[in-house]
Amino acid sequence: MKIKKIRAVQVDIPKSPPTSKPRRPNWNNTSARALPINKYPEFTTAHGQMPGANTNESIWVQVIAEDGTWGLGQTSFGEITASIVDYHFAPLLEGRDCFALEFLNDLMWRSTQRFGSGGIATVAQSGIDLALWDLKGKLMQQPVYSLLGGPCREKSLCYVTSDDLDWSIELGFKHFKVSNPAHYDMGIEGLNLVEEKISAARETIGNNAELMYNPVMSFNVEFAVRMAERLRPYGLRWLEEPLIPTDLEGHIELRKAINWVPLATGEDHHGRWTFRQLVENRAVDVLQPDLKWCGGLTEALKIYAIGEAAGLITIPHAAAASPWGQHFAISMPESPMAEFWMGSDPGIPLEEVCPIPGMPMPKDGYIKPSDAPGFGMEIKDKWITPWDHSAISNG
Repeated sequence: MKIKKIRAVQVDIPKSPPTSKPRRPNWNNTSARALPINKYPEFTTAHGQMPGANTNESIWVQVIAEDGTWGLGQTSFGEITASIVDYHFAPLLEGRDCFALEFLNDLMWRSTQRFGSGGIATVAQSGIDLALWDLKGKLMQQPVYSLLGGPCREKSLCYVTSDDLDWSIELGFKHFKVSNPAHYDMGIEGLNLVEEKISAARETIGNNAELMYNPVMSFNVEFAVRMAERLRPYGLRWLEEPLIPTDLEGHIELRKAINWVPLATGEDHHGRWTFRQLVENRAVDVLQPDLKWCGGLTEALKIYAIGEAAGLITIPHAAAASPWGQHFAISMPESPMAEFWMGSDPGIPLEEVCPIPGMPMPKDGYIKPSDAPGFGMEIKDKWITPWDHSAISNG
């Protein structure tokens, strides 16, 4: 079966307002969130409002087969990604065998070497790859997890990323990750601020729950070591993404400097090669590729294999909050938990805020993917329109 068309699209999913009344605005309205650019005080720590975050506009990619069957994938960063999909990858892949996923991905990797794979090109590749897996599942009338070899567990254990710990506990989650308000330039003030937050979180969830903490690339090695020492009494399950992804030497030195808390990273690492370097140097304990950014599901499977061979677990970024991540999580033996990133208001049941029709939401701290063909998304043709490349220049 040949690929007839690949295109960036917009999916206008009809909005159904929740029927339940929120108790308060969710944590994204109140929690300070640091990113690397917050080294400079002129940039806000409000969620989604600093450079590098406010361009995080979702885009969809549609791959249409010659018989009219189509698959959908999703990725990020709006127009700059959509342009690579439509003007670089689509002409390269259209007319080729839609089942040849390894070949198609190799073409995409090789075609981007001169202008730089591993960045926004890999983000665009991810959306196409996810759409190809969705299409393959539909053509074969199988859920993607069956194409991956079938489930290895009945349902996947979730942990929730949210500072609304009271509501998370009420929803039945048993493991928790909290955000980071501090940049390394804050020094001891930042250390004190974070310890206060982690101490309160541990008190709230108790000692029988896993607690994770995510600095999102906002530390250097020196500050990360001091922070790890400060947080030692609170029994963190892992310290996540403390350094920028390009600082391989920093990851190596950090792993040597601390041995009392596991290190997790990978959300902003793109491609199997970056993960191979981390694993070869034993600089990471938990691999966290993002399936929308790392190169897609095909690439995530390669990253998983690298980790599995080294005795490491792979827990993709935000897996429980996406159809593709749910299918990965239930299929891979060395993926013991799945992250559910929660951005909805306390008091509103999760089923009332499902972002993608047909995608299951966690129940009592577990998730089980749809068994419908492909990723099981219930998206109608009439909701899909071509990406408007003129909007950015006209807006």
